This record gives sequence, C-alpha cells and structure tokens, in this order.
Amino acid sequence: MPWWQDAVVYHVYPRSFADSDGDGVGDLPGVRAHLDHLAWLGVDALWLSPFYPSPLADFGYDVSDYCDVDPRLGTLADFDALVADAHDLGLRVLVDWVPNHTSDQHPWFVAARSGRTSPQRNWYVWRDGRPGGQPPNNWASAFDPAAPAWSYDPPSGQWYLHLFTPDQPDLNWDEPAVEAAMHDVLRFWLDRGVDGFRADVVHAIGKDPLLPDDPPEVAGLPHAVLNDVDQTHERLRAVRRLLDGYPGDRVIVGEVYLLETARVARYYGRGDELHLAFNFPPLLAPWDADAWRECIRAVEAELGPRDAWPTWVLANHDNARPRTRYDRAAATAGEDPATRARRSEARVRAAAVTLLALRGTPFLYQGEELGLEDAEVPDEQRLDPGGRDGCRAPLPWDSSDDHGWPPVGGSRPWLPFPAGCATRNIASLAADPTSILHLYRRALALRRSSGVLRSGGQELLDAPDGVLAFRRGDGPGAWTVLVNTTGNARAVPLEASGGRPVVRLASDGVGEGSPYSGVLAADQAVVVAPAGGFAAAGTGAEH
Repeated sequence: MPWWQDAVVYHVYPRSFADSDGDGVGDLPGVRAHLDHLAWLGVDALWLSPFYPSPLADFGYDVSDYCDVDPRLGTLADFDALVADAHDLGLRVLVDWVPNHTSDQHPWFVAARSGRTSPQRNWYVWRDGRPGGQPPNNWASAFDPAAPAWSYDPPSGQWYLHLFTPDQPDLNWDEPAVEAAMHDVLRFWLDRGVDGFRADVVHAIGKDPLLPDDPPEVAGLPHAVLNDVDQTHERLRAVRRLLDGYPGDRVIVGEVYLLETARVARYYGRGDELHLAFNFPPLLAPWDADAWRECIRAVEAELGPRDAWPTWVLANHDNARPRTRYDRAAATAGEDPATRARRSEARVRAAAVTLLALRGTPFLYQGEELGLEDAEVPDEQRLDPGGRDGCRAPLPWDSSDDHGWPPVGGSRPWLPFPAGCATRNIASLAADPTSILHLYRRALALRRSSGVLRSGGQELLDAPDGVLAFRRGDGPGAWTVLVNTTGNARAVPLEASGGRPVVRLASDGVGEGSPYSGVLAADQAVVVAPAGGFAAAGTGAEH
C-alpha cells in the first residue's frame, strides 16, 4: 500500500509550535529543532500550515508569494534543512497549498487591480454590480456571513470575489494562465523534496461561470461550504497527473469542507483526483456513541464503493480542541463542574484511542498528545478574523514560566498559552508514564506494529446504549474496539473462541496486557485482541 495509507500525520502550525529566536513567533528552525519529538511520539509525517510571505490578514492563508518563506518564519534554506532532517528521521513532509485565493498584496492581484486592461485582470473574478450599487450575486463570505463575498473596487468600477476576507481575492481558474501558474507552484515544492500537499478549500477552484444566486433555503450560509461544481474535478485530475509524474507516492489531501460525506467522496474521483480528503464530521461530533457510529457508517457507505481511503481527525487549527468542545457540550447539558473536571481527561483519552483504531489515515493536531484545551484569549489580544485564536495557542514544551519559549528583549508569545500548562506540557507528561502523552505513544506504536489496525477491514458491531463497538480485521485474528461515551461503567461481554481476549490498549491504561473483564469503565476505550475470533454480545447494563 502507498505510504500515506499506512501513515499517521502530525499537523504543525508553525507560528505556535516552537520559537528559535525569542521573538514570540514560532518558526521553521523551531520546528526543525523539535523533530525528535515527532519521531519519539511515533508519527510518520508532518503537515506544515502556511509559512509563506503574507500580510497575515488570515495568518498565512493570504499568500503574497507562493515560492518563498516568510522572513518572520525563516528562509528557504531553513525549509530545505527541515525537510532533509525530517527525511533522515523517516518523517515525510506535507505543505499547505492555497489554490483558491491569494493575498490582495500578491503581485498578481496588484497587477489585476491596476486597471481593466491589465494582462492579469482575468486572473481574478471581476464582475459589474447589480442596479443600485449591489454586489453581483447573493454569495456570503465565510468569516462574516452577513457580509457579501464581494468587494467594490472604485478605480475600476467593478466588484471582485472573495469567499473569505476582502484581503483574499479568489483566483479565476477559468483562466489557463492561473492553472499553469499554480501547477508551477506545486512543481517548485515537489522539486524541493516535499512528499505532498494539503490543499486548502480546494473544492472552490471551480465556480459556476454564471455565478448564480445561492437558493433561498441556503442563502446566508458561507458560499465556501456550498460551492460544488463539475469544473473542479477536471482541474483536480490535472493536479493528480502532475503529482503522479513524480516518484515516491507524492500525495494531495483536500480540504473539501462540504460537510456531507457523499459530496466529499466525489472529490476522490475514481482514483484519479484527490488521494485523500479530510473527513470533518468526527471533528464536529459530540462525545456520543451514536454520533460516532453515524460518522463511521457514512464513511463506509460513501467511500467504500469508490475504493477511497478514509481520513480521521479530532482537531485542527480552525476548530476548538476536543477537550474544549466536549466540556462546552457537557456544560450546556447541565453537567456540574466537578463531574466535567473528572471526565475531561477520560474523554480526550478515549477519543484518542478511537481515532487511532479506525480504518484510515489519522491526522493529529499539535498539542492533542497533551490533551490541551483552547486558550482563553482576551478581546484585546484577539487576532484571527475567524475567531480561532484559542486553538492556535503556543505549544508548551516545559513547566518553566515561559514554557520553552524564552523571550528576547521582553517579547512574549504571539498568543497566550492554554490553561494548565504547568502540568500539561511535553516535558512533564513525558516524565509521567501514565500520561496522555504516553497513551498516544503506546497507541501509535500499537498501530504501527499491527497490520490489523493499519489496513484491516472494519465492521460496526451492536453494543449497549452509549457504547461504540467496531471490529478491525477479519476471521479469528480480528480485533475489537469498545468505546464507552457515558459517565457510568458498562458491561459489554464478548463472545470469544480460542481463549480469552486480551486488552492491548486502554485509554486509562487499566488492564493493558490482561484478559478483558467484560466491563468498560466510564469514558473508557479499549482495543481487545483475541486468541480467536469474537464479537460483541448482549445488550450490557449499567454497572
């Protein structure tokens, strides 16, 4: 199988990973200096969020030069050294590719904006407005759905399209020169040795040329989550042909944020478009067995017929971390603070085991191995137009006052640290073999050593209310994964043949290496390996 089916990918947000020069902003030398953490943890690849020159209207996703490194984050020589060191450690490297839009300060848009007769005018989407000075259509922007996805340019008397901020004008992929230029960007990084790309909002590179209004029933939703047209697929096939022309199974992972698994599945094509596409429902799912079961069922139903390989993700730089999401939901449901505090660690541990036991390619966001929560960011320190600062807080490396981000000249990290960093930091948790950090390391080691977990089949099983159960692999060598999403112990007996099944991994560490007792603790997940085949049995009971 290609390496990306066998891998676990670690998502690095460079500004918040590690700072090498004390200016309070993480950088590529900081990432390079800590690659040993990723190798120790046991992941197979890292994906770098944008590190390109940018005015930072959207913190790197407004690119002003696709073929360089932002001086605040390093140099091309730093990037090359990072890739070389990663490869020496056996780590693959993916970089972010932002094909839908540029910064309004990119030379392409500066030229396009200079006048209607500019040779690069058609590199972006320009239209005349409607009568009364209204935008060309009713499309809404992503960060402010009350605002149009269009901005008026007084000197030229036309509107330009931006599905995100006005500082991020959308490229016009109907212009052949744009497609050629973006292919050159891919070649630039492939020639530098990258192993693949995460393609930002890639489903938006095709747009209906008529630019029709969104229907009334969805008008007001960001058009970025509605844009789904046939033109995109041929463009992705061309990108796929480009990558397939390079050796080493180079991969492209698409951010196809359409929310419906059936629609996302189309972007795999028939093996000739994206290699992988992010599967977002689990990232948004509550801590609930039924919700997770539905996520798994939808993936199997939609991706299976296309022979498409799933991805699984609990967190990223755009969404609240699991600990924060689960706690907010529990508070809304009326769970008292003491109970929430007791269950918080158990929930994120069990979610980690679930993620790494599923069939597909898992993506881990930096800091999930510490069980971090979002930082509380005061209003005066908020920077991101999408309100995502909390999940982008700096990664704490140790328990010192600066948490491994030593300041120079009185500088401070660009965002505040999450709560609990005195104990939830890499050095402290590495010294505690019972920590969530070591749970991640054990889970990654088990996955790497087990062909059943890496590539075995998957089947949902009947289980008591509040329990998710699924089988990995087939026949007598199959394993079972059991996840209790309730606050009470659950009896979940297993029918076994050839000997009592053994707990290979437990989210709380209890019982690992011992025969499975038939009872799941509250918010516990276990991976059970049999001497022979077995299946979940009975309805169980609260215990």
